[in-house]
Amino acid sequence: MDLKKFVWTREPKQYAINQDAVEIVTKPHTDLWQRTYYHFQNDNAPVFQMETNEKYFSFVVKTEFQESNHRFDQCGIVMYLDSENWLKASVEYENETYQHLGSVVTNHGYSDWATTEIDASVKAMWYRFSRREDDYCIECSSDGITFSQMRICHMYWGGGKIRFGIYACSPEDSSFKAVFSNLQMTECQWKAHDGQQPD
Repeated sequence: MDLKKFVWTREPKQYAINQDAVEIVTKPHTDLWQRTYYHFQNDNAPVFQMETNEKYFSFVVKTEFQESNHRFDQCGIVMYLDSENWLKASVEYENETYQHLGSVVTNHGYSDWATTEIDASVKAMWYRFSRREDDYCIECSSDGITFSQMRICHMYWGGGKIRFGIYACSPEDSSFKAVFSNLQMTECQWKAHDGQQPD
């Protein structure tokens, strides 16, 4: 992908961009979350995105987080439209035993969080983000070849021009280096449904 098409929302203090990878060093107390359950709003994580009008595509990226070792440290994919409408997927460190592989979808200022526990030894994860008009699919992979569905969702403000890309943050008092590589945009790998026909 041409990383010159990407722009920062909240440029991090420490980062590096080369032809093959992006590195972000997170700042403490950075996060994306809106209201639900915790009743707070966090909207200060750096995101690095490009714009597109393309209605059908997939975006793939490999994330590496060897230094992640504090609760809630995370890095992954994001589609950040504005402070109250966005989605993200990542591995969030929890403790020396397990982490949360999960995704958050935020519509109209309220976030949800869908997770599954994975071993704390996992230090790399691939993601595939696919768009079919205003519906989206998030998948993950340990090898970049075989992807498993994490979730399908609808974005109320996701039908026109969108921005998508990568993010990293440390919600508590910590910092780590996140590495993003193998970024690519392809034709949509999320195929049309072949079962019940639309209404």
